[in-house]
Amino acid sequence: MSASQAMVTMQERMVSLVGQLSMPVIETSLVIGRWTNKMTERLVQIAAENDEILPDNIIKPWPLDVTPVESDINFELEKALSIVDKDRMEIVDTLISVTIEEFQIPMAEALLFLRTWEKLVREQLSQATGPGQLFSPTELPDDF
Repeated sequence: MSASQAMVTMQERMVSLVGQLSMPVIETSLVIGRWTNKMTERLVQIAAENDEILPDNIIKPWPLDVTPVESDINFELEKALSIVDKDRMEIVDTLISVTIEEFQIPMAEALLFLRTWEKLVREQLSQATGPGQLFSPTELPDDF
């Protein structure tokens, strides 16, 4: 299977699972963030060992296409994080891991793929005006 076919399969699997689980945007964000941070750290390390420089679109989150909503509402992030469904997050985490391994997707390509998800959930989080919206299901555009 080609790398592009593997990416399509990974996208289909993730869209299906996140939709089936009605996964809250905060949980999707935490899983994606864990993966992007881990992969970025490893790729930067490999690049440094080989005296190479990685492009910004790999090592940095992509810019948002929306203006973040400003809110005066204060809430404890720790409280929100304490009520996430860790089992549901583990299912998506495992799906990512298994798919990357199954199709032997190169780390840089997997990271670029996950950057699209990262941007999607960051845009949705940037529009949240209160803690309840953090637990709204991740909205997946039809063309995503």
